[in-house]
Amino acid sequence: MAPSDVGKLHVEVEVKSPADKFWVSIRDSTEVFPKAFPHDYKSIDVLEGDGKAVGSVRLITYSEGSPIVKVSKETIDMVDETNKAVAYQVIDGDLLKYYKSFKCILTVIPKGAEGEGSLVKWSCEYEKAHEQVPEPSIIKDFAVKNFKELDDYVLAH
Repeated sequence: MAPSDVGKLHVEVEVKSPADKFWVSIRDSTEVFPKAFPHDYKSIDVLEGDGKAVGSVRLITYSEGSPIVKVSKETIDMVDETNKAVAYQVIDGDLLKYYKSFKCILTVIPKGAEGEGSLVKWSCEYEKAHEQVPEPSIIKDFAVKNFKELDDYVLAH
């Protein structure tokens, strides 16, 4: 396997929401995302576990406008409530037509004093199914858009 088939993406998004509130919404994404963002998420179903704990498996069905990926099955690999971090990987679905593996880590970091907003760090490691597969920048853009929309949602609720 050529090293060029393995890649990493990393993005940091500053949000106005306090870290605790933003983290709770991320953790409750099974409920929150389809309600708050029906234009992006048709449904998120918990297939195994509670949808939050390590080992939980979720089936995400994206809305009609979603490019490339319509369905994605993810498993939660790590949860660190203290440091507001969660790791997950895609184990089935459309994305795996393009990538042999797709693992992500999301961390919410408080900025300054509590209530002054947060920094959301999202990174993923992936292995392309073949050389012609593009970098998954469309997924990075979707993540950034999601974080900004979630920020607006959290601030409004």
